Amino acid sequence: MTRAISPRSRKVRVLATLGPASNTPEMIAALFEAGADAFRVNMSHGDQESKIPMIAAIRGLEKKFGRPTTILADLQGPKLRVGRFAGGRVVLENGATFVLDRDAAPGDETRVQLPHREIFAAIEPGARLLLDDGKLVLRVLEHDPDRIVTIVEVGGPLSDSKGLNVPDVVVPMAALTAKDRSDLAFACEQGVDWIALSFVQRPEDLAEARRLIGGKAALLAKIEKPAAIERLEEIVEMCDGVMVARGDLGVELPPQSVPPLQKRIVEVSRRMGRPVVVATQMLESMIKSPTPTRAEVSDVATAIYDGADAIMLSAESAAGDWPIESVAMMNAIGEAVERDPMHGDRVHFTEMRPDPTTADALAEAAKNIARTVSAKAIICFTTSGSTARRVARERPSVPLLVLTPKLETARRLGILWGVHAAHTRDVESFEEMVAKSKRMALRHRIAVAGDSVVVMAGVPFRTPGSTNVLHVVRLVGDELKGYG
Repeated sequence: MTRAISPRSRKVRVLATLGPASNTPEMIAALFEAGADAFRVNMSHGDQESKIPMIAAIRGLEKKFGRPTTILADLQGPKLRVGRFAGGRVVLENGATFVLDRDAAPGDETRVQLPHREIFAAIEPGARLLLDDGKLVLRVLEHDPDRIVTIVEVGGPLSDSKGLNVPDVVVPMAALTAKDRSDLAFACEQGVDWIALSFVQRPEDLAEARRLIGGKAALLAKIEKPAAIERLEEIVEMCDGVMVARGDLGVELPPQSVPPLQKRIVEVSRRMGRPVVVATQMLESMIKSPTPTRAEVSDVATAIYDGADAIMLSAESAAGDWPIESVAMMNAIGEAVERDPMHGDRVHFTEMRPDPTTADALAEAAKNIARTVSAKAIICFTTSGSTARRVARERPSVPLLVLTPKLETARRLGILWGVHAAHTRDVESFEEMVAKSKRMALRHRIAVAGDSVVVMAGVPFRTPGSTNVLHVVRLVGDELKGYG
């Protein structure tokens, strides 16, 4: 039996990663009820077959709750790793010389294989190599096509296949590995809504993914490399959404540089009308603890005050001991921050200047009219979702109910700020638009008799990109008999 779920009382969206702690239909439904608006499927872990029942369970929520669901498939990307050691583990001493080479033989305290030829061509003397999430630091002394000689600046234990970061140079690697291309094809076959591309360095990295997706999903760029910051606006322009992936970004850059960069990425994404997700270590202590630290709560709140579209849980919901509690905490923080009378002022600290188009002008007007007439919601008719994105960019003070005849559009809008999307038949006339607006406002519990709503649509109807109508509708009691 379908049990319609009311729009969230908060506008920031919660994106929950699924994993061993949360991959059953029962747990996925529990996370949804606790406040998860969208689900991340991490393609770095497990095989493709293990993702099929997980994706089916997410889609099963649509029938149970009468609401479109949103799935983001996160590709692993070209993760750099060192080779293996003869004993499985060594300890590198400060000041020692350590060589990375092309030899596949097991390594020791003096050398190890680096199976990424692109690094040998791109590296320069003086560049840093970071091992095991930045725990060990090497400085390049010299190199040739087969060897990189380094000095150990920060030593420690190093085991087989640990990750390697190269923050000081742009490594000319393809953004998609063979595994990524296979995972991308699989994700599109499964009908996911978003594809997240990892370790984006330049706008050209997005081109192949865009071509392979072929319009079957939206493309999200993960900003986690210093090189991406240098061409941030070009990258944002090329994608459909952005993620502030603070994990690797915080490895390759000094930790103190990450907060201002987070604000910059959020600001640029908002200004350019792309939904932006803030991710990584948001409630990290809740992997093992039923409650977060106060610092973590403040971190999440900061992202909400900055106007991020979505906040994401990683291991907290995927592999932690308290996945439901983690989602519920994100939900509670969002609700508390948005109740703050100063929240609206802080969200609008970033000035959004509309483009000189009719659709942008109407989106800004809808926000202002809703505030002036104390409307309960903005209702948006859209086919592609572009009108919804324009209105959400304005961060209106009221919910945005999006009505679309395309289920794919409704699903993709699940990470967009303030949006409650509904899949419904399109309208044919102005009168039908008004009547459906009233009916859907009641059905989705965003307004009652006597309330006003602001309606946006395009005439002629069923024409994508034709938004040119803005209308204030009042829900009059006598008209609404039988609608409840």
